[in-house]
Amino acid sequence: MILITGATGQMGTTVIQQLLTRIPAGQIAALARDPQKGAALTAQGIDVRIADYDDPPSLERAMEGIEQVLLIAGTDEHRRVQQHRNVVEAAQRAGVRQLAYTSRDLKDRTTLNNQLMVGHFETEDIIRASGLNFILFRNILYMDFLVGAVGRTVFETGIQLPAGQGRVAYALRSELGEAMANALIDGEWDNRTYHFTGSETWSFEDVAATLSDLSGKAVRYQPVEASVFEEQLMGRGVPAVLAGRMTGFLTDIGNGQEDHVTHDLERFLGRPPVTLRQGLNLLFSLQGDPVPQA
Repeated sequence: MILITGATGQMGTTVIQQLLTRIPAGQIAALARDPQKGAALTAQGIDVRIADYDDPPSLERAMEGIEQVLLIAGTDEHRRVQQHRNVVEAAQRAGVRQLAYTSRDLKDRTTLNNQLMVGHFETEDIIRASGLNFILFRNILYMDFLVGAVGRTVFETGIQLPAGQGRVAYALRSELGEAMANALIDGEWDNRTYHFTGSETWSFEDVAATLSDLSGKAVRYQPVEASVFEEQLMGRGVPAVLAGRMTGFLTDIGNGQEDHVTHDLERFLGRPPVTLRQGLNLLFSLQGDPVPQA
């Protein structure tokens, strides 16, 4: 049986729905903190187990009879590395054979501006030291991120971000979740790292040009200095800590941290991942090339 943590979140839901196309519901367990949020999964025949990342005994109970665990990265930015450690240690005590983790595809942990991302590498270190057989899913930045990054008003305002000419091999969150589910079933568990990226990289100039083409409206990309962007965010009421993190995140893109392409995602999808044009068409509800179906 495989246990999916964060099962009621967007990624957890995507992974579980794909697993249901491959294996019986009785082979899937879902970790949730709130029984009510897990009700829809229970209705699908999935064993919902109630536990909290900050409660190790509850985690160990939730892992009884579990062979594989997919640890979906937690959202508590201050505690998540310790929470991840709690999950890994509970898996060890419960006799889990294999553990997978949703990490991030970033080139160099030592030069990251956004220190929040360092936690992914620290979690990887914990998993490697655990003695468990593991898979590390190093996922590229979600293409879905672009909607929030450029805003729905992009056709009137254009794009002004501190990302320079940095390029990213974006992939849709739905395709990343689909590929991870397939890899949990078909992938090799002898301490593998899969880099799930799109099939090519794109800059924000490419994003602007593609949105222009799809919408028929001229969208321009204007790179801005990081300090200017951060000040603009704080001027709009964004807290300084969050403004700094958002700026660092985009600066890392400008520094090439996500400029990486592999064919791992295509392998586990069984088809090429969507292109930038197809993804933006879907995300912004525009008229363009259709998105291929599984």
